[in-house]
Amino acid sequence: METTTGPLGQGLANSVGMAMAEKWLAATFNRPGFEIFNFRTYAICGDGCMMEGVSGEAGSIAGHLQLDNLVWIYDNNHITIEGKTDLAYSDDPSTRYLGYGWNVLRVGDANDLDAIVRTLGVAGQTKGRPTLIVVDSHIGFGSERQDTSAAHGEPLGEDLIRKAKKLYGWPEDAKFLVPDGVMQRFSDGVGKHGKEANAAWKTMFANYTKQFPELAAQLQQMWKHELPAGWDSEIPVFPADAKGMASRISGGKVLNAIAKKVPWMIGGSADLTPSTKTGIDGNAGSFQPGSYGGRNLHFGIREHAMGGICNGLALSGLRPFGSGFMIFTDYMRGSMRLSAFMDMPVTYVFTHDSIGVGEDGPTHQPIEQLPGLRAVPGLLVFRPADANETAECWRAAMSHGHATSVLSLTRQDLPTLDRTVYGKASGCAKGAYVVSEAKGGDAQAILIGTGSEVNLCIQVQDLLAKEGVRTSVVSMPCWQLFDKQDQAYRDSVLPPKMRVRIAVEMASPLGWERWVGLDGAIVGMNSFGASAPLKHLLKKFGFEPEPVAAVVRATIAKNAAGAGR
Repeated sequence: METTTGPLGQGLANSVGMAMAEKWLAATFNRPGFEIFNFRTYAICGDGCMMEGVSGEAGSIAGHLQLDNLVWIYDNNHITIEGKTDLAYSDDPSTRYLGYGWNVLRVGDANDLDAIVRTLGVAGQTKGRPTLIVVDSHIGFGSERQDTSAAHGEPLGEDLIRKAKKLYGWPEDAKFLVPDGVMQRFSDGVGKHGKEANAAWKTMFANYTKQFPELAAQLQQMWKHELPAGWDSEIPVFPADAKGMASRISGGKVLNAIAKKVPWMIGGSADLTPSTKTGIDGNAGSFQPGSYGGRNLHFGIREHAMGGICNGLALSGLRPFGSGFMIFTDYMRGSMRLSAFMDMPVTYVFTHDSIGVGEDGPTHQPIEQLPGLRAVPGLLVFRPADANETAECWRAAMSHGHATSVLSLTRQDLPTLDRTVYGKASGCAKGAYVVSEAKGGDAQAILIGTGSEVNLCIQVQDLLAKEGVRTSVVSMPCWQLFDKQDQAYRDSVLPPKMRVRIAVEMASPLGWERWVGLDGAIVGMNSFGASAPLKHLLKKFGFEPEPVAAVVRATIAKNAAGAGR
C-alpha cells in the first residue's frame, strides 16, 4: 500500500511536513484552554517506500525533530513488482528507524485487529518520538495469487475473485456489497464521534475568535490561501546602481520584507542558508525540538525530503519556501513536480543559477535545469535581471496563491537598472516586457534575455547603436506568465513582423525556439561549463557584447538575404 499524496516515499516526506505544520500551528496559535491544533498525521507505506532514499531523508529529520504526532504504518508484505523483496532488499527497517530515533512497534498478523488497535493506542501515547508500526501481511490474502508479484499490480479476474470470496465466507457473486448494519454501525461509531468532535471544535473556535480575534483572523486568511492586507508594502525599491548586487542578496531582502508581513511564511534550505540568503531575520527563531514556533527550517542535506516537507506544510495552510543551489534541483524534481501537480503555493529559491558560479566548476554550474523546470506544467519559473525584477518576481510568486514558483537567482552581482531610463520592473507580472526600446526608429532586431543576461543584451544594444543598428531588449523572467497574456500584449512585446530575434541565456537553448522562431538565433550553452573565474568563462562561452553582437549582425544579414530571394 502507498500513501495517496504521491509516488512511494514522496508521500512520506509530505506527512513529515504535515506533522511539522501541526507542531508549528500549535506553538503559534494554541492558547490555554484553546487547543485549536492537536492533530496527528498517519501515513501508510510499503516495501517500495522503505527502499526509496527520500523516506530515509524524511525519517531522519522526523526523528531529529521528535515528531511524536507522526505515525507510519508499514505494510510489510515482502513483494514488489519484480517479485519477492529479497531480490534487492535485505536491510532491517526496524533497526534503521530505531537508529533515526523512532519508536518502532510490530504487529505480526495484519488480520489481528485487536493487536492493531492496541498498537495504535501505544503510538498515540508515545512522547518525543515518531512511531513506525511494522505490520506483517500477505498480499492478495486468500487468493490463489497470495504472496506473489502478480497480486501487486494485476487484477485477479472474476474467477479468482469468486474463489477468494468463498474463502472469506462472502457471497461469491456480490459486488460492492455493504451488508446490513455496517452503515449504521459506522454512523453510530466513527460518524457520531466525528460529528461531536467537529461541533465541539467549532464551538471552541467561536470562543477563541472572541478572545483572540487577531489570531483567528490570521487563521481564516491562511485557510483561504489569502495574504494579509499590505503584505507587500515593505518590499524594497532598489536605487539604480552600476555595481548592484547579486539577486540572491536582493532576494533575501525581499523575502524578509514579505515574511515580516506574512506571519505564516516559513522555510529554510538544505544546509545552504548562508549562501542562498534565505534566513528569516529578527526573532523568527529556528524550528527545533522544544521550540516548534520557529520559522527558520533546517532541512539538512536532504533536498528531496525538503520538497516533500514543503508540500506537507502547504497542505496545512502555511506558505513554505525551500532553497538550495539550482544544480541540486536534480535531487528533488519528484517532490517539485508534485508541488505543481497539487497546485501547492510553495516557493523554491535556487541560487548559483548559471556558469556565473565560476570556479566551482561544471559540477555546480547548471545547464539543463532551467529548461527542465520550465517543462513542468503549472510551475512558474522566474529568472530576474536585477534587484527590482527580483522584488517583482517575488511579488508575482506570492500573488499566485495556488501555484508553485521557482526563483532562479545569481551568485554574481547584477547592475541595478535605472528605471527612469529603462522599462518598469512591474512588467515582470506579465512574464516579459520591453526593458529597452530601440532608439531612432523601429528595431531591426529584438534581443531577449533573462537574469544576468539582460544587462548583457543592453550592452549589445549600446554597441550596435554606435554602428547604426537599432535593437530593442526584452526581459522575459517568466515564460509561463507571458504565455498567459492575451495575444495583443504578447504581440506588443514580440511583434510578429519582427522575425530577427536573438535569445541570450547561459543555459541549454532548449525551448527558446518557440520565442525566436525559425529566423532567429539562440546564444546559449551547448556544453557543460568549466572551472575558471567568471570573466574567463564569459569569454570562453561567448557571453560578451561583441560575440553576441556578431550573432545579431549575422541574423539580420541572413534575414535580409532571405527577403531578397
